[in-house]
Amino acid sequence: MFQPGSPEELSAFARLQTRLPILYRRIATDGRAENTVLVVPSLSLDPRELSKVSGVHHYEERLLYNLMLLRRPRTRVVFVTSQALSPTVIDYYLNLLTGVPYAHARRRLTLFDCNDASSRPLSQKILSRPRLLQRIQRAIGNLEQAHMACFNSTPMERTLAVRMGIPLYANDPTLLDLGTKSGCREIFREAGINFPDGYERLHTPDEIAEALAALKRKQPELRRAVVKLNDGFSGEGNSLFYYDKIDASSARALKSQIREQLHTLRFVAPKEHWESFQEKYAEMGGVVETFVEGKNKESPSSQCRVNAIGKAQPISTHDQVLGGEGGQIFLGCTFPAAPVYRMEIQEAGMRVAEVLASRGVIGRFATDFVSVPDGEGGYVHHAIEVNLRKGGTTHPFLTLRFLTDGEYQPDTGEFITQSGRPKYYFASDTLQSPRFQGLLPEDLIDIAVYHDLHFHPTTERGTVFHLMGALSEFGKLGMVCIGDNLQQAQFLYRKARSVLEREVQD
Repeated sequence: MFQPGSPEELSAFARLQTRLPILYRRIATDGRAENTVLVVPSLSLDPRELSKVSGVHHYEERLLYNLMLLRRPRTRVVFVTSQALSPTVIDYYLNLLTGVPYAHARRRLTLFDCNDASSRPLSQKILSRPRLLQRIQRAIGNLEQAHMACFNSTPMERTLAVRMGIPLYANDPTLLDLGTKSGCREIFREAGINFPDGYERLHTPDEIAEALAALKRKQPELRRAVVKLNDGFSGEGNSLFYYDKIDASSARALKSQIREQLHTLRFVAPKEHWESFQEKYAEMGGVVETFVEGKNKESPSSQCRVNAIGKAQPISTHDQVLGGEGGQIFLGCTFPAAPVYRMEIQEAGMRVAEVLASRGVIGRFATDFVSVPDGEGGYVHHAIEVNLRKGGTTHPFLTLRFLTDGEYQPDTGEFITQSGRPKYYFASDTLQSPRFQGLLPEDLIDIAVYHDLHFHPTTERGTVFHLMGALSEFGKLGMVCIGDNLQQAQFLYRKARSVLEREVQD
């Protein structure tokens, strides 16, 4: 057994990763190829940031779309979670597999759990249970025909892949810095795309104050700026600094004035405060950049991947639905992005993807933008960050693809099913109400069937639920609402929300 992070482990990991291109080509060219996918949906992110997200330990369920891989008759899935999943949730996903007998799919699915509700990342829980690790390895069987999929890749996932003896289809953890807020800005600079003026690789309050002062000197009209933690999650690591109490006419005292006002930062996360924020900032670093102002702003996102043979590919575009202080918290998304700019967003995202591919990145990632009307019918796009992992737009798109066997069309930015129909969706992880608390997955399915809210394979329209495990305790639920146009998809979301609200009325 190699020590985590040791040269021996890094060498073993590099050897395992050489299998990926072989596996990729075999699976891509042979629909009957035998293979096993080990899914470890660990949110291996800073636990202090994750704690800001309601019901976050249920977010492991977002990767249950991988169960739809069982549509391939020789594919096996081994799915590991922190706590046991409700059998109703598993049945729900397996019954989405049109054309595949339930028993056939269930026989090829193996579930494990750690029986551990702590806030530790799932990968860490598995590594601390050697007997469980052995049982998982035995369930995988032929290690030469298996790979591991995860939510995000850190040294823990690398260690787990080496212990399992299978490659990791995700970014090499040595490249993690490329996905930090500081690393993103450097990638944008190399890709030659527009991004907000600012400064990266900051750690101290003095450096924050100096950066804020420098921005104000360059842009005297600047009203506010964003201070971001390098490893914030879903916008929860961001804060806003307002210059309204600063006397910008006194250039010499500008930095000291700002330094004294840092405690007034307005944090996106409701429970965040300056003392804990500066502690995390000193530890993980961060950036300061101008806040992109403008009326009718949009927040599009370009999803790309670098496949196992190193080729950068566009996957999709979305418009993000944001909320919170300054509109910085991810609430949901619509697919595809608006036609007026979707191809521009795709092209900018691909420029980022090409740079990342040249650095050795593999896997899925998203580049997020803030887009402001230019007054001439177009938009000016500002790249904000790269999520070098799966994200809130990953599972809805893959749900659509697996349900319909359709394909994304890079030349138009549309998704076309095998029946030749374009499809759209509205997706959210944040349908939440205290009145939903106490509803079990069985109750949700009963309501969905009675009110005809489920997905219909014949029309390829309807609603697919996720995060069902968070419903009873947190009153929180996710949905992907698929329609023939965006208006229909949004109608399906409103209908489902309205039905649930009526069902729980006193």
